[in-house]
Amino acid sequence: MKKILLIIATSVSLLSCSDFLTQEPTAVLNTSEVSTSSSVEGAVIAAYASLGNDHYDTPFSLWPYGNVRSGDAYKGGRDPNDINDFGFMEICQSRSDMGEFNNMWFALYSGIARANSALKLLNSMTDAQYAASGSNATRTNRIAECRFIRGHYYFQLKILFNRIPYFDETVPAEKYASTSNTALSSEQIWNNIAADFEFAFNNLPATQTQVGRATKYAAEAYLAKTKLYQAYGMGDSDGSHYKITTPGQLPTARKSALDSVITYCNDVIANGGYKLASDFANNFLPNNFPGGPYENGSESIFSIQYSENDGTMFGRLDFGDVLATPMGVGCCDFHKPSVNLFTAFRTNSNGLPIASNGFFSWPINGSASFSTDTVPDLTVNTVDPRIDHTIAIPGHMFKYDQTTIYQQSWNRTPSIYGFFASLKENVTAGANNFDYIHVGPFYGNDKDRIVLRYADLLLWLAEAEIQSGDNGGVSAGMALINKIRERAANSTGLLKLANGQYESKYKVGDYPTNVTQGYAFSALQWERRLEMAMEGCRFFDLVRWGIVGNYMNSYYTTESKGIPAYLAGGKFVQGRDEFLPIPLPQMEFSHGAYTQNPGY
Repeated sequence: MKKILLIIATSVSLLSCSDFLTQEPTAVLNTSEVSTSSSVEGAVIAAYASLGNDHYDTPFSLWPYGNVRSGDAYKGGRDPNDINDFGFMEICQSRSDMGEFNNMWFALYSGIARANSALKLLNSMTDAQYAASGSNATRTNRIAECRFIRGHYYFQLKILFNRIPYFDETVPAEKYASTSNTALSSEQIWNNIAADFEFAFNNLPATQTQVGRATKYAAEAYLAKTKLYQAYGMGDSDGSHYKITTPGQLPTARKSALDSVITYCNDVIANGGYKLASDFANNFLPNNFPGGPYENGSESIFSIQYSENDGTMFGRLDFGDVLATPMGVGCCDFHKPSVNLFTAFRTNSNGLPIASNGFFSWPINGSASFSTDTVPDLTVNTVDPRIDHTIAIPGHMFKYDQTTIYQQSWNRTPSIYGFFASLKENVTAGANNFDYIHVGPFYGNDKDRIVLRYADLLLWLAEAEIQSGDNGGVSAGMALINKIRERAANSTGLLKLANGQYESKYKVGDYPTNVTQGYAFSALQWERRLEMAMEGCRFFDLVRWGIVGNYMNSYYTTESKGIPAYLAGGKFVQGRDEFLPIPLPQMEFSHGAYTQNPGY
């Protein structure tokens, strides 16, 4: 099947961020130079190409921001000073002068600039002029694709920085520097993001001939996700979503927005043609793994496309995740699963998660029992199989390769960051199946990155159903959670060692369905952690649920008793650390138009 090519030599961009105005960028074409229908198609492809324009210090997978900042992972690398901005962020010591935050801001607004550039060009043409390109799409289709891309970038900016300036394609460049990042309320920003996805939903086809282009149901799924975040008032000035202090207490959510989540998710389920992959592993395998192809499979609602052997020097690789490769393969052993995450996969005699202080608790204190020369024995106590799909454990296979056993020696600094490595973004590394591409000191791969996954959507629906508060909603939510757990229980086919023995002792059971709303919501919180672990969303879930402050401070206390002693210096300040500071260079370029986030 033909993929949309995410490689373009010329950036067609009418740059839409205030700090871009100080210099004339190279390789930029103005509107008069891009007047043909074929050139406009190039501008749309340039907008798509931006989705893969991240870098190891500006990863669009959000692994430092969503995983390291949540306690699911340690930063890793050589020591806390290796990309020290991420190290400071890990212990809630972020500052506005940190360059990595400015790089991320710049990269995300660059993507918006490309989308807006293409939209401006598309708006300057008639349908007949565009049709002369011979495209099988309409001009409105392409507008919808660009609005989908723009909505994606604004969503990431909103959950990272909250107070953001909003520019669409109608805003003249001379107004960029004077546009305040508080000119629109948080609710208005969410509404603008939702409007982009709603337009895309109403104007995109259900399927695309080129894999990688946005579809009607990808837009509807993103619309559901936007409404879910909006339901909790995430980013509202009153800080209402910060107030949960007791485990098991449900956060307040707006019913109208939750109803929209339920409507949109159910429509995607009924008409989108997606389904859970038969094996959890299938979501994280490259096409050339035996039994493939796997990429853009039944569970992928929208994925960023990567490639190799495409005529470029190294190919279009996933450079945003290259640092997660362990040292036994290449470089550089970042993004290390935490002991706390490891312990979360334990199950009891019923195959349900083990927790204390009620069903959902603040982080599990398992760190103190581990040292630098011991590894937990998973052949004695039962665990959820997703642990061996998510965490590389010494003595277990590395990425399902029976010829390649992950070793303690593969860890760069185990005395600081422990023994584990992240698996989902990695590929096999055995001598007979070397899937990495060597680029300088890094080892990248061309496996596509899923942005919207069907299991994620099922959990959004479960959350909205449970939050609706009635018995029917609670039962419906629990049924969805159990559906995902049943898939997890059946995802053991690739988890056998060469001797025929499973790597761990697995047991996963269904939750009871006749439960209270509080129990159901706790089950939802646990299931999101297990299913979506290391996929960049954990921290934003904690913020949305209003539990992030107490959760993280408990994590710092318990986890620092084990290997990562440096975490004892962590302290989460509620009302500040939910969002990153507005980068200092952006504050300066705005000439006073921007307001800094609270506490920085």
